[in-house]
Amino acid sequence: MKTLTAILALAATTALPTVAAAESFMATMVAGHPPVFRWVKMLDEAFVPAVQEELAGTGHSMNFTGLYGGAIAGVGEELEAVEAGLAEIGICQSLFDPAKLAVQNVTYYTPFVSDNPRIVSTVMDDLHESDPRMRQAYTDNGVVYLGAPLALDDYLLMTNFPVDSLDDLEGRKIGAPGAAINWLSGTGAVGVSGNLTTYYNEIKAGVFDGVLVFASAALPSKLHEVAPHVTRAGLGAQFAGAICVNDDWWEGLPQEVKDALEAGADAASEWYIDALESAVDTAMTTMADQGATIKDASQEMRTSWAEGMDNVAQTWAKDLDALGKPGSEMLDAYMDAMRDAGAEPLRNWDEE
Repeated sequence: MKTLTAILALAATTALPTVAAAESFMATMVAGHPPVFRWVKMLDEAFVPAVQEELAGTGHSMNFTGLYGGAIAGVGEELEAVEAGLAEIGICQSLFDPAKLAVQNVTYYTPFVSDNPRIVSTVMDDLHESDPRMRQAYTDNGVVYLGAPLALDDYLLMTNFPVDSLDDLEGRKIGAPGAAINWLSGTGAVGVSGNLTTYYNEIKAGVFDGVLVFASAALPSKLHEVAPHVTRAGLGAQFAGAICVNDDWWEGLPQEVKDALEAGADAASEWYIDALESAVDTAMTTMADQGATIKDASQEMRTSWAEGMDNVAQTWAKDLDALGKPGSEMLDAYMDAMRDAGAEPLRNWDEE
């Protein structure tokens, strides 16, 4: 027969809360772009330190390895690398993976809505957090949306020739990323698909006469050296991706580690948008100081550009609807949220 003391000791032991054993985790982070770009820099400079700080005192630890610049995945291949388990964490770029992250590309089908990247970032993050239809695209592909939305600053037209009106674009070859190539419809320009990693050489070699690009990436890419004519037309800030994690890996993590990773994404988001806003001013000033000619498109040119475009937003939405995806619903949700946030679209793509 057990003594009373033994029974009380057993009861005390079983009443204690279960404490997860301390564990050490490994995480490989992947990005197709090199670390010269801000959305890659934020991983090492903001995300990792914040995660480590959150893990302090939990008993858990995590060692990070960053493989960037195409080391294991090229631009647009990051989601597949994370899905396959080649990396646990990645910069999943919706802009360059439109088949898998289709609804995330809503901003690229709605130009001329807002040139404010902070508004775009906040709205897209809120939609991901509040609307399961937005997160489903990640779930369907074996990854989890962690956060840190990659808002890109207002897109510019950078060319090796002066632009005073849309007539100047007639027949010119203009490089553009992903769905942004649609912005050139109705301008007379010939849109050619491209991305930041090749723009400089393609302009220099005469493959492109110019590109659609944002200032904070144009400066580190030195695009103003080969395309010194910079036209601000208010094409708009955009959402291009976010940090995602492998679903199976995520499900196996203790809650404290999940919380730390989410806190890291929040810290990275703040670091990124603050750094972006500062970088835009620096980029424009530096490019001008180094010989670039920067001017704002006239309101007449902006209006003609926006009104002359095909309504690719409606086409995109209906195509997704036909595939059983919430294209029209997410178009409406995004445009409503942007207007509620204070944006004044030059063209209300959802209302036509």
